[in-house]
Amino acid sequence: MNKITMELNADELILLALKEDITFGDISSDAVLPNACRGSVELIAKQDGVIAGLRVFSRVFELIDKEIEIEFMACDGDLVKSGQKLAMLRGDLHSLLSGERTALNYLQHMSGIATYTRSIVDILEGSNIKLLDTRKTTPCNRIFEKYAVKAGGGNNHRFNLSDGVMLKDNHIAAAGGIKNAVEMARNTVSFVRKIEIEAENLDMVREAIEAGADIIMLDNMDYETMKKAIKIIDGKAETECSGNITAENVAKLADLGVNYISSGALTHSAPILDISMKNMHPEEICKV
Repeated sequence: MNKITMELNADELILLALKEDITFGDISSDAVLPNACRGSVELIAKQDGVIAGLRVFSRVFELIDKEIEIEFMACDGDLVKSGQKLAMLRGDLHSLLSGERTALNYLQHMSGIATYTRSIVDILEGSNIKLLDTRKTTPCNRIFEKYAVKAGGGNNHRFNLSDGVMLKDNHIAAAGGIKNAVEMARNTVSFVRKIEIEAENLDMVREAIEAGADIIMLDNMDYETMKKAIKIIDGKAETECSGNITAENVAKLADLGVNYISSGALTHSAPILDISMKNMHPEEICKV
C-alpha cells in the first residue's frame, strides 16, 4: 500500500480505530510512564503464515508519534515462521504501548487473510483459475482486507458498487428478466465496462448467453450442474463460480475449467495470524 493510497484512503480509518481505543487517553501507560522514556520492542510472529499489513502497522505509530523508528525484517507477501522477528521498533515507550493493540489488530487480521488466501491459491496452482475476493468485508476495513487478499496471491473482484456491473437475482427481478437487465446496462454504463450476470440454473445460463453477458457467474450450483453450464457457455462468456467456497472444498473445482472462483470466506472467515510485540526494553530506568 503506497504513501498516497495510505494518506488519501486509509489514514482516516486508522485514526478512527485509534480514537476508538484511546478516546480519553491511555491511563495504564500514563500510570507507569508519566515522563518520556525511550526504548525498543520486537515484533515477533507466533505462527507460520503470510505477512500482510506492515505499512498499515507502521502508519499507526506514525500517526501517534512521528519519532517512532521501525526497522522491518520482512515484507508483505513473505512466508514467515513461528518465532521469526519481523521488526524492531524504537522510540518513546508510551507511544509504543498506546499504539500496540491497534497496530497488531490490523496486522494480525490482514496477515490471517493473506495466509488463508495463500492456502487456496496453492490448492489451485496449475489450474489457471484466478481466485477472487468479494464485497463480504468488514465495514470500513475493505481497503485493508482486499489488500491482504492481493498480498496472499489472490485477486480483487470489484472494490465497491461503483467499480463494476454485476446483475444479481434482485437486479434481474427488478428489470423484468436477464434480457432486459443486460440491455438496460448496455444503454446506461460506459462501453468499457463488462457486464456480469449471476445465474442460478441452466435456464438462466442460456438467457445470459443470448443476452450477450460478458461474464456469467455460476452461483451456488453443484459440481455436475456447473459442468453442464460450462459446456453450454462454450467460451461465449467468461465464467466464475461462487457460493460457499472454502479451502476445504475448493480442490474439487480446480478441473472445471472456469476462469474465476470467488470466495467470501477469504475476508469474512479467515482466522487471525498470531503476532506479538515482545521484549520491550527501556534505554534507561524510567523515573517518576
